[in-house]
Amino acid sequence: MREPLLDKLDRKIGRFALKNLMTILAVGTILVWIVNYIVLLRTGVWIEVYIDFNKEAILRGQVWRLVTFLFISPEFNPFLLLISMYFYWIIGTSLERTWGAFKFNVFYFCGVLCSIGSGFITGYATVYYLNLSLFLAFAILYPNHQVLLFFFIPIKMKWLAIFDVVCLVLLAIFNTWQGRIAIFVALGNVVLFCTGNVIRAIAAWRRRRKWKKGIYVVEDKPVKKTRKSNDDPFEL
Repeated sequence: MREPLLDKLDRKIGRFALKNLMTILAVGTILVWIVNYIVLLRTGVWIEVYIDFNKEAILRGQVWRLVTFLFISPEFNPFLLLISMYFYWIIGTSLERTWGAFKFNVFYFCGVLCSIGSGFITGYATVYYLNLSLFLAFAILYPNHQVLLFFFIPIKMKWLAIFDVVCLVLLAIFNTWQGRIAIFVALGNVVLFCTGNVIRAIAAWRRRRKWKKGIYVVEDKPVKKTRKSNDDPFEL
């Protein structure tokens, strides 16, 4: 059987992957927020304007912005900042445990490249779509994982993901063509890494529906159900 490309690369260069990547990003974002707030109070200068993604500034040679924009949080409220960083840290570390450090690095930095590409289309970029890609990937891998919406409403990740996708579709419909391209480019890493999971999930859902209707599939041939209703159709 042919070895998947990512597995082959992981075996050869996986030792160079950044471990605990989300910890680095979360701590870095909090530190940048603290420094930005202190400098703002003392000098009135908003240092984010020197490190955010700015297409014209990057083309003038300020290439550090290609990295530093990753550490800028859209949250100004410190409480919301900590909550959001903790949430994405949980998601990111879970993905790293599931995929391994190398594959998670590839996923995240593909997302970075997609966000940069989106930024050059629209002229600006934030970590919004990058964080959204982490959320969607987690929801695809763990659709039935429950979180507390507003800290007290239990809801499964798949419903939140569906809501976000609907919002993205509406945003794309009422956006300019540059905006539409930017949205799809920014989420390119989700398409690359998670399309197979979505296809398998749909196939599993179809099999469950057939089983409930009294038919299950063995070697691509429909067979009428003769087992008891509480039997597992996929149990050997």
